[in-house]
Amino acid sequence: MTDITHGGPAGLLGARRGILEKTREWARTNLFNSIFNSLLTLAIAYALVRLAIPLFDWAILDATFSAPNDSACKARGGACWAFIADWGKFLLFGRFPEYARWRAALVIAIFVALMLASSRARLSGKALMGMWAAGVAASVALMYGGFLGMEYVETELWNGVPLNLLLTVGGCGLAFPVAIFAALGRRSRLPAIRWLSIAYIELIRGVPLITVLFMATVMVPLFLPTGMTIAKLWRAEVAFTLFFGAYLAEAIRGGLQVIPRGQYEAADALGLGYWRKTWLVILPQALTISIPSLVNTSISALKDTVLITIVGIFDVLGDINNAMNAPEWRSAYWEGYSFVAVIFFAICFYMSRYSQRLERSLSRALPGPRR
Repeated sequence: MTDITHGGPAGLLGARRGILEKTREWARTNLFNSIFNSLLTLAIAYALVRLAIPLFDWAILDATFSAPNDSACKARGGACWAFIADWGKFLLFGRFPEYARWRAALVIAIFVALMLASSRARLSGKALMGMWAAGVAASVALMYGGFLGMEYVETELWNGVPLNLLLTVGGCGLAFPVAIFAALGRRSRLPAIRWLSIAYIELIRGVPLITVLFMATVMVPLFLPTGMTIAKLWRAEVAFTLFFGAYLAEAIRGGLQVIPRGQYEAADALGLGYWRKTWLVILPQALTISIPSLVNTSISALKDTVLITIVGIFDVLGDINNAMNAPEWRSAYWEGYSFVAVIFFAICFYMSRYSQRLERSLSRALPGPRR
C-alpha cells in the first residue's frame, strides 16, 4: 500500500502546501508587513513588469538573428543580434590570428574550468593556488605558441576576452603578495619600512589608473637601456599589479586592525616568531575578515581592464568599438555593449557568489561567534 503521509500524491500535495505556506509567510513578513511596504512592493512590481515586457519583446520576440547589415534589422524594430553572430569571433578574440583562435578559445575554457573547480571542489589552499598558477601558465603558453607545432603570436595580437582574463588574474595574483608585504610594512615598527610602505600606498592611490598605465607604456621605455624592450602588455600588467596592490594592501590592513590583541599575545605565549605568528595565526584571520573588500577590489580590477584600450591594447570592449566602425553595423551599439555587459556581469556575479561561500566557509574557523 502507498503511504499517504510520506509518499504518493497526498505526500506530494502536502509538500507543495508547505512550500506555498512558507512563501506566503515570507512575503507577509518581508514585503507586506505594513501599508507603506505593501504599496512600495506593488509599485516596484508594477515598474518591473512594465520594464520587463518591452525588454523581452526587444531582445527576443522582435529581435533579428540573421541579417546582412543593421538596416535590415530596423524593419522589425528589435535587437539586431545578427551583429553578434556576424562579428562574434572578432569580439571574443580580436586580431588574434584566425588559424590560432582555437588556442584563445581554449584559454577561455581553462579559466571557466578553474572557476567551476574552485567553487565546487573541496581543495586545500595550496592545491587551489597551484591549480590557478598552472592554469595561468598554460594560458600564457597557449597564447604565445612557438612549441608543439603552434606558431608564435606576438602580444600585440592578444585581444578580446582572453586578454581581460589574463590581465585580471595575473594582475591580482601578482598584486596579492605585494599587498600583504605593503600592509605588514605599514604596520611595521621599523620607520624606514613603514614610511616606504606608506609612500607606495598613498602615491599609487593618489593617482588615476590611466596615469599609471601611461607611465608604464609611454614613459618606462624612455628609461630602458638602448636595445632593451619590454612588451607593452607586460608593462601594463606591472601597472595593474602596482595599482591594485596598493588598494589590496589597505583592505588587508583593515583586516589586520580588527584582529584582537589576545591573538597576538597567544601566539607570543606559544613562542612563535614574527613571521610564523603572522603566517600561521594573524594573516589567515585578517584575510578571512577582508574577503569582501578583497573581492570588491578584484571586481574593480576586472572592470578596469577595459582602460587598456586607451594605451593601444584592445580588449573585448576595444574589439566592440572596432567592429562598430564597419559601415554596415554602425547603429548596433546597443547589442554590442549588451554583449560586453553580459560577459562582465557573469564573471562579477560568479566572483561575488564565490566570495560569499568562501567567507561562510572560512568564518567557521575564526574565534568568537560564527557569522
